[in-house]
Amino acid sequence: MIIFNVCKFSIKKIMILQRLDEFLQLKNISYYQLENSVNASRGSISRAVKHGKNIGSNVLEKIVENYPDLNIEWLMTGKGEVLKSSDELLHEPTGKYLLRTDNTHELQAIPLYNLEAAAGLVELFQHYDENKPIDFLSIPNLPKCDGAVFVTGDSMYPLLKSGDIVVYKQVHNVDDGLFWGEMYLVAIDVDGDEYISVKYIQKSEIGDDYIKLVSQNAHHQPRDVRKDRIRALAMVKASVRINAMK
Repeated sequence: MIIFNVCKFSIKKIMILQRLDEFLQLKNISYYQLENSVNASRGSISRAVKHGKNIGSNVLEKIVENYPDLNIEWLMTGKGEVLKSSDELLHEPTGKYLLRTDNTHELQAIPLYNLEAAAGLVELFQHYDENKPIDFLSIPNLPKCDGAVFVTGDSMYPLLKSGDIVVYKQVHNVDDGLFWGEMYLVAIDVDGDEYISVKYIQKSEIGDDYIKLVSQNAHHQPRDVRKDRIRALAMVKASVRINAMK
């Protein structure tokens, strides 16, 4: 009886994963987009689907929250249609789900980190649990963010000045996660040292293996760098400037 129950559970789990894959193909959503939208680690869901492993009920809940047109009854049982009808979506309680994968969180507590204490951006991204925030930010209607740090230098002046705070969302894949022309917090390997800056990222004329870092400050020249020299990357979602200390 125990073996039968385990096998029955495994078959059900595999069928759910197969239906999830069917939904993604129907909506033309990549696994990277899915994992990013539910804050799952890169490749975790795609590997689970490929090998028939459990992705956890908490991840399924996040998927349903982020993709309101996904029919949960179909996902769990295979009954009904893949997508909810327009009437079902129309009569759902207001505010239950958001249509964008880049969700807003009104009461989001964003940790503010000291980059010097964290020994750099790479160490911060790799060891969040070991780096204690110095404070927390709460900004209404801000998209989901991973953290915030202070800006140093004048490369983005006058848009940003030294001492301002940038709020970021980490990018895990340089090839798939870039939006050309957006502002990023980037750490680059320069002769073994970690160079951290806030820049616009544009396409490089040199080739696809490069990106162009562009400053707001006209005194700083654009610079092309190889993608494989990028050690950490995050999109800047917001900035905060303190005009008075009292």
